[in-house]
Amino acid sequence: MTSDPHLIFAEVSLDIKLGAFEPALDKLTCMKRWLPESYIFHLLAARATRGLRRYDEAAEHLGHCCRIAPSNQVAWRELIEVKTLEAQAPQPERKPAIDEVAVEFEQLSRALAGFTPPRATECFDPTPIAEQKQPFPDDASIAVPTETLANLFINQGAFKKAIRVYTSLILLDPSKADHYRECIDRVLEKL
Repeated sequence: MTSDPHLIFAEVSLDIKLGAFEPALDKLTCMKRWLPESYIFHLLAARATRGLRRYDEAAEHLGHCCRIAPSNQVAWRELIEVKTLEAQAPQPERKPAIDEVAVEFEQLSRALAGFTPPRATECFDPTPIAEQKQPFPDDASIAVPTETLANLFINQGAFKKAIRVYTSLILLDPSKADHYRECIDRVLEKL
């Protein structure tokens, strides 16, 4: 094979004319990295892939031709022909895509089908309402202190608990310490 692109294009064109699409494509593949923006390269590659009935690749090459030379009608006509052939070509049967989430959901459903929840260990006597409404002591530790919880305590009139929450927040987030101290001062005014 020669190294002159024009001679290679002539050989490829002859191969395509003779129906030797695979050898034509092989010759073009060797040139692809040197001529990525060549109109002739993409046009011949499109014709070779079209001959191999790889219409999607042919359309891609022709689309590249149309971007390189938008006013050249040859590539546009061939692109329309390839798109028409692609639409008329029988589509290969595709296996349905496996939806991994659906498979996992099915496995989980099967596993849960035989599940019986454990019996409740709660006694039959519910906690009396009076006992439910008892507040916890002011000095009890608060597991998850938040500003919203402090505001809730203020609305309920539990000012000492609100101050305790703000004090915990100062330790947890020192960057907002000044804000929390202002909140504590406002609560102290209400005492």
